[in-house]
Amino acid sequence: MIIIISGTNRPGSNTRKVAAHVEKSYATLGVPAQVLDLALLPAEIYLPAAYETSPAAFKPFIDIMLAADGLVVVTPEYNGGIPGALKYFIDMLPFPESFDQRPVCFVGLAAGLWGAMRPTEQLQQIFAYRNALVFPERVFLPGVNNLLDATGRLQPVIERNLLQQATKFARFVEKLREKQFARTPKAAEALILPTL
Repeated sequence: MIIIISGTNRPGSNTRKVAAHVEKSYATLGVPAQVLDLALLPAEIYLPAAYETSPAAFKPFIDIMLAADGLVVVTPEYNGGIPGALKYFIDMLPFPESFDQRPVCFVGLAAGLWGAMRPTEQLQQIFAYRNALVFPERVFLPGVNNLLDATGRLQPVIERNLLQQATKFARFVEKLREKQFARTPKAAEALILPTL
């Protein structure tokens, strides 16, 4: 399962619209994918006590992340960086298992000329620090307001770019899974047999 993180909690965001297009790209390939929308984060996660004890309402988000075969982070640019909600979400996930050896790729969008290059590069550093396996091909959507029509549809050239990234990333994820199982031949059994 590919998890697509819609990297802002802003209601009705362009980020969520682009994340839906990313999900559609994986559906076209027959690859299971699901959008995780940060606008749905429970309010309790923002309370200071959440640093000590993760709220029960946040557990489904953790479970989704831990079950992911790969991650696609769709990020806007806010004030030259990543949205606070996205960084906070990353900070609240378990360390190190949330990202350790997990493949991740990035899609950036912004109203400006560079299409969220700065936040994408910041995220690459954060995910590399967390031992994720960073996929090098990124997709940028500069001037995103001009790329989406009134119904939220993207221009065909952008849809092609997203499909091309999805095709290569799905292959990247599959190859990594094959190598992981090749290194640990009993891995498949471990998924079935109870741990003593």
